[in-house]
Amino acid sequence: MGDRYTITGSQAQLAERFHVEIPDNYKPHYNASPTKILPVITQDSKGLSFFYWGQIPDWSKNKSIASKLIYTEMETVTEKASSKKALMERRCIIPADGFYGWKQVSKKGKIPYRFIFDKNQTVSFAGLWEEFEDEEENTVHTFKIITAPSNSNVSPVSTRMPVILTAKEEALWLNSETPEEELVTILKTYPADKMGNYTVSPKISDPAINEAALIEPMAPADQFGNYSLFD
Repeated sequence: MGDRYTITGSQAQLAERFHVEIPDNYKPHYNASPTKILPVITQDSKGLSFFYWGQIPDWSKNKSIASKLIYTEMETVTEKASSKKALMERRCIIPADGFYGWKQVSKKGKIPYRFIFDKNQTVSFAGLWEEFEDEEENTVHTFKIITAPSNSNVSPVSTRMPVILTAKEEALWLNSETPEEELVTILKTYPADKMGNYTVSPKISDPAINEAALIEPMAPADQFGNYSLFD
Protein backbone atom coordinates (compact mmCIF):
# COMPACT_ATOMS: atom_id res chain seq x y z
CA MET A 1 0.00 0.00 0.00
CA GLY A 2 1.05 3.59 -0.42
CA ASP A 3 2.15 5.72 2.51
CA ARG A 4 -1.03 7.83 2.68
CA TYR A 5 -4.49 7.53 4.25
CA THR A 6 -7.47 9.73 5.17
CA ILE A 7 -9.53 10.53 8.24
CA THR A 8 -12.01 13.22 7.25
CA GLY A 9 -14.87 12.93 9.76
CA SER A 10 -15.84 15.80 12.06
CA GLN A 11 -15.12 15.95 15.79
CA ALA A 12 -18.72 14.95 16.53
CA GLN A 13 -18.68 12.08 14.03
CA LEU A 14 -15.52 10.59 15.53
CA ALA A 15 -16.86 10.94 19.07
CA GLU A 16 -20.02 9.04 18.09
CA ARG A 17 -18.13 6.37 16.13
CA PHE A 18 -15.42 5.58 18.71
CA HIS A 19 -17.10 6.64 21.98
CA VAL A 20 -14.08 8.62 23.16
CA GLU A 21 -13.37 12.27 23.84
CA ILE A 22 -12.17 14.16 20.76
CA PRO A 23 -9.98 17.21 21.55
CA ASP A 24 -10.81 20.55 19.99
CA ASN A 25 -7.48 20.55 18.14
CA TYR A 26 -8.54 17.56 16.04
CA LYS A 27 -8.69 18.34 12.32
CA PRO A 28 -9.49 16.21 9.26
CA HIS A 29 -6.60 14.77 7.26
CA TYR A 30 -7.06 14.24 3.53
CA ASN A 31 -3.41 13.33 3.05
CA ALA A 32 -2.11 11.67 6.23
CA SER A 33 1.54 10.85 5.62
CA PRO A 34 4.61 9.60 7.53
CA THR A 35 6.10 11.80 10.27
CA LYS A 36 2.89 13.84 10.59
CA ILE A 37 1.13 14.01 13.97
CA LEU A 38 -2.09 12.00 13.54
CA PRO A 39 -4.99 10.76 15.72
CA VAL A 40 -4.83 7.37 17.45
CA ILE A 41 -6.66 5.63 20.29
CA THR A 42 -4.50 3.56 22.64
CA GLN A 43 -5.26 0.62 24.91
CA ASP A 44 -7.75 1.42 27.69
CA SER A 45 -7.86 5.08 26.62
CA LYS A 46 -11.01 7.19 26.88
CA GLY A 47 -9.80 9.87 24.47
CA LEU A 48 -8.05 10.56 21.20
CA SER A 49 -4.27 11.03 21.25
CA PHE A 50 -1.94 12.49 18.62
CA PHE A 51 1.22 10.52 17.73
CA TYR A 52 3.80 10.74 14.95
CA TRP A 53 3.31 8.22 12.15
CA GLY A 54 6.70 6.53 11.86
CA GLN A 55 7.71 4.02 14.48
CA ILE A 56 11.07 4.60 16.15
CA PRO A 57 12.63 1.61 17.95
CA ASP A 58 12.95 2.27 21.69
CA TRP A 59 16.73 1.96 21.32
CA SER A 60 16.91 4.77 18.75
CA LYS A 61 17.04 8.56 19.04
CA ASN A 62 17.26 9.07 15.28
CA LYS A 63 14.01 10.57 13.99
CA SER A 64 15.34 10.59 10.42
CA ILE A 65 14.51 6.89 10.05
CA ALA A 66 10.89 7.39 11.13
CA SER A 67 9.39 7.45 7.64
CA LYS A 68 10.96 4.04 6.91
CA LEU A 69 9.26 2.42 9.89
CA ILE A 70 5.59 3.08 9.22
CA TYR A 71 4.33 -0.50 8.85
CA THR A 72 4.74 -3.93 10.39
CA GLU A 73 3.48 -7.15 8.79
CA MET A 74 0.86 -9.22 10.62
CA GLU A 75 2.74 -12.41 9.71
CA THR A 76 5.84 -11.39 11.69
CA VAL A 77 4.42 -9.32 14.56
CA THR A 78 4.93 -12.14 17.09
CA GLU A 79 8.35 -13.27 15.79
CA LYS A 80 10.55 -10.56 17.30
CA ALA A 81 10.70 -9.90 21.02
CA SER A 82 10.32 -6.13 20.56
CA SER A 83 7.21 -6.31 18.37
CA LYS A 84 5.68 -9.08 20.48
CA LYS A 85 6.07 -6.89 23.58
CA ALA A 86 4.42 -4.01 21.74
CA LEU A 87 1.59 -6.34 20.69
CA MET A 88 0.90 -7.18 24.33
CA GLU A 89 1.49 -3.75 25.88
CA ARG A 90 1.22 -0.97 23.30
CA ARG A 91 -1.67 -1.51 20.91
CA CYS A 92 -3.65 1.25 19.28
CA ILE A 93 -6.21 1.83 16.57
CA ILE A 94 -5.89 4.48 13.89
CA PRO A 95 -9.22 6.04 12.81
CA ALA A 96 -9.49 6.15 9.01
CA ASP A 97 -12.01 6.40 6.19
CA GLY A 98 -9.75 5.56 3.28
CA PHE A 99 -6.21 4.88 2.15
CA TYR A 100 -4.24 5.48 -1.03
CA GLY A 101 -2.20 3.33 -3.35
CA TRP A 102 -0.32 3.93 -6.61
CA LYS A 103 -0.81 1.62 -9.58
CA GLN A 104 2.23 1.21 -11.82
CA VAL A 105 1.12 1.89 -15.43
CA SER A 106 4.48 2.49 -17.09
CA LYS A 107 8.17 2.32 -16.25
CA LYS A 108 7.93 5.54 -14.23
CA GLY A 109 4.22 6.41 -14.32
CA LYS A 110 1.94 5.66 -11.35
CA ILE A 111 -1.78 6.41 -10.99
CA PRO A 112 -3.11 7.13 -7.46
CA TYR A 113 -6.19 5.35 -6.11
CA ARG A 114 -8.24 5.90 -2.98
CA PHE A 115 -9.70 2.82 -1.30
CA ILE A 116 -12.86 3.32 0.75
CA PHE A 117 -15.16 1.19 2.86
CA ASP A 118 -18.80 0.13 2.46
CA LYS A 119 -21.16 3.15 2.63
CA ASN A 120 -18.16 5.47 3.11
CA GLN A 121 -17.92 4.40 6.72
CA THR A 122 -15.17 5.29 9.17
CA VAL A 123 -13.13 2.27 10.27
CA SER A 124 -9.84 1.79 12.10
CA PHE A 125 -6.47 0.26 11.30
CA ALA A 126 -4.73 -1.99 13.82
CA GLY A 127 -1.54 -0.41 15.09
CA LEU A 128 1.29 -0.46 17.61
CA TRP A 129 2.73 2.57 19.36
CA GLU A 130 6.11 3.41 20.86
CA GLU A 131 7.59 5.94 23.28
CA PHE A 132 11.13 7.25 22.98
CA GLU A 133 13.32 10.26 23.72
CA ASP A 134 14.45 12.60 20.95
CA GLU A 135 17.78 14.38 20.77
CA GLU A 136 16.58 17.02 23.24
CA GLU A 137 15.41 14.30 25.67
CA ASN A 138 11.75 15.10 25.03
CA THR A 139 9.34 12.18 25.19
CA VAL A 140 7.86 11.43 21.77
CA HIS A 141 5.08 8.98 20.86
CA THR A 142 4.90 7.29 17.48
CA PHE A 143 2.79 4.59 15.83
CA LYS A 144 2.91 2.18 12.92
CA ILE A 145 0.16 0.36 11.05
CA ILE A 146 -0.11 -3.42 10.87
CA THR A 147 -0.58 -4.70 7.31
CA ALA A 148 -2.10 -7.83 5.78
CA PRO A 149 -1.93 -9.38 2.30
CA SER A 150 -4.20 -7.45 -0.06
CA ASN A 151 -7.69 -8.60 -1.02
CA SER A 152 -8.84 -8.73 -4.66
CA ASN A 153 -10.02 -5.12 -4.53
CA VAL A 154 -6.57 -3.80 -3.58
CA SER A 155 -4.21 -6.36 -5.16
CA PRO A 156 -4.18 -4.82 -8.68
CA VAL A 157 -2.58 -1.76 -7.05
CA SER A 158 -0.65 -3.13 -4.04
CA THR A 159 0.29 -6.44 -2.46
CA ARG A 160 -0.34 -5.12 1.10
CA MET A 161 -3.15 -3.25 2.85
CA PRO A 162 -3.89 -2.18 6.43
CA VAL A 163 -5.45 -4.60 8.92
CA ILE A 164 -8.95 -3.14 9.21
CA LEU A 165 -10.95 -3.77 12.37
CA THR A 166 -14.67 -4.09 13.03
CA ALA A 167 -16.15 -2.34 16.08
CA LYS A 168 -16.13 -5.66 17.99
CA GLU A 169 -12.50 -6.27 17.06
CA GLU A 170 -11.58 -2.75 18.14
CA ALA A 171 -12.90 -3.45 21.62
CA LEU A 172 -10.82 -6.61 21.86
CA TRP A 173 -7.72 -4.92 20.41
CA LEU A 174 -7.90 -2.09 22.93
CA ASN A 175 -8.62 -4.32 25.93
CA SER A 176 -5.43 -5.04 27.90
CA GLU A 177 -6.89 -8.37 29.08
CA THR A 178 -7.23 -9.87 25.58
CA PRO A 179 -4.83 -12.86 25.30
CA GLU A 180 -2.19 -13.08 22.59
CA GLU A 181 -3.94 -15.99 20.86
CA GLU A 182 -7.09 -13.91 20.38
CA LEU A 183 -5.16 -10.86 19.25
CA VAL A 184 -3.49 -12.86 16.49
CA THR A 185 -6.87 -14.06 15.15
CA ILE A 186 -7.97 -10.43 14.76
CA LEU A 187 -5.13 -9.79 12.30
CA LYS A 188 -6.50 -10.74 8.88
CA THR A 189 -7.35 -9.37 5.44
CA TYR A 190 -10.51 -7.27 5.19
CA PRO A 191 -13.17 -8.56 2.74
CA ALA A 192 -12.94 -7.16 -0.80
CA ASP A 193 -16.73 -6.94 -1.18
CA LYS A 194 -16.89 -4.38 1.63
CA MET A 195 -14.59 -1.95 -0.17
CA GLY A 196 -14.55 0.31 -3.20
CA ASN A 197 -11.90 2.33 -5.04
CA TYR A 198 -11.51 5.19 -7.49
CA THR A 199 -8.72 7.27 -9.01
CA VAL A 200 -7.75 10.61 -7.47
CA SER A 201 -5.52 13.59 -8.19
CA PRO A 202 -1.74 13.04 -8.49
CA LYS A 203 -1.44 15.95 -6.04
CA ILE A 204 -1.81 13.34 -3.30
CA SER A 205 1.89 12.61 -3.78
CA ASP A 206 2.76 15.94 -2.16
CA PRO A 207 2.51 15.52 1.65
CA ALA A 208 2.29 19.30 2.07
CA ILE A 209 -1.13 19.38 0.38
CA ASN A 210 -4.07 18.66 2.70
CA GLU A 211 -7.35 19.70 1.11
CA ALA A 212 -10.78 18.15 0.61
CA ALA A 213 -10.36 18.16 -3.18
CA LEU A 214 -7.80 15.36 -2.84
CA ILE A 215 -10.50 12.77 -2.11
CA GLU A 216 -12.66 13.75 -5.09
CA PRO A 217 -12.75 11.25 -7.99
CA MET A 218 -10.58 12.22 -10.93
CA ALA A 219 -9.86 10.70 -14.33
CA PRO A 220 -6.82 8.41 -14.06
CA ALA A 221 -3.60 10.40 -14.45
CA ASP A 222 -0.02 9.75 -13.44
CA GLN A 223 2.32 12.09 -11.57
CA PHE A 224 3.43 13.64 -14.86
CA GLY A 225 -0.10 14.69 -15.81
CA ASN A 226 -0.48 11.94 -18.43
CA TYR A 227 -4.06 10.68 -18.62
CA SER A 228 -4.88 7.03 -19.15
CA LEU A 229 -7.96 5.88 -21.07
CA PHE A 230 -7.31 2.23 -20.35
CA ASP A 231 -7.04 2.09 -16.57
